[in-house]
Amino acid sequence: MSFDSLKKQSKLGSLTDRLVKEVEKMNSSSGGADERFWKAELDKTSVGSAVIRFLPAPEGEELPWVKVYSHAFQGPGGWYIENSLTTTGGKDPVSDYNRTLWNSGNDADKDTVRKQKRKLSYYSNIYVVRDPLHPENEGKVFLFKYGKKIFDKVLEAMQPEFDDETPINPFDFWQGANFKLKIVKKDGFWNYDKSEFDKVVPLLDDDDALEALWKKEYSLSAITAPDQFKSYEDLERRLKTVLGQKPAQAPRLDEEVASEEEQVPVAAAPVASASSDEDDALSYFQKLADS
Repeated sequence: MSFDSLKKQSKLGSLTDRLVKEVEKMNSSSGGADERFWKAELDKTSVGSAVIRFLPAPEGEELPWVKVYSHAFQGPGGWYIENSLTTTGGKDPVSDYNRTLWNSGNDADKDTVRKQKRKLSYYSNIYVVRDPLHPENEGKVFLFKYGKKIFDKVLEAMQPEFDDETPINPFDFWQGANFKLKIVKKDGFWNYDKSEFDKVVPLLDDDDALEALWKKEYSLSAITAPDQFKSYEDLERRLKTVLGQKPAQAPRLDEEVASEEEQVPVAAAPVASASSDEDDALSYFQKLADS
């Protein structure tokens, strides 16, 4: 925008109108949610169901999924909700702090580690076949964030436990299968045990249509790109603030929204499998302790 255009919009008041509309979008019911992502929902009876299809790796990428480790816990200084640098093989301040606690031999410290454990999430592209609560999503490509419980079902499909079961590639357009997502609440958590893959069938009969879908997929490598992670030093400063080891600095204007979001309790979000994720995290800490 040129300076003359800026001055003209100022006289017309159109710049103010545009800014107001942007604020309204931020405060809308969508809550600024990333529209690339599809999320399952529960109905009024606390049951959820949908049919999705895992899609192949995006063009130019090797795997149809990426995994991300993160931390989400509350301390005296607020919530710590950050991606872990261990995702990309780096050192992370929370992992370093947890290792110190674990090696102390104190049971209370180990309880703290359990509360601050890494959380494992997977990301894939999916095609929504059926979404009873939001039929407008059907026939569209989305990113899907899911936990270890669902990923284990993907692995079981590729490497079945019994000899009379035929392995399938759930991410294949032609030789894959739809995934029937079934959710119930169990002990306060979302449980996916009843979810299962359907019979092998092409996603669509038209290869041109499949190619068009493939080209609509979102990059997975972008999810673990360097710009998705803060530096060790920034994470360490945030950790110290959350642990109450130093006073929090006044947030910059562009941090205020993020700070408010961090006050939302993590327990309010659905957890794919508390026990599976905890087993993964505790085995990680045990390896650190033994090293």
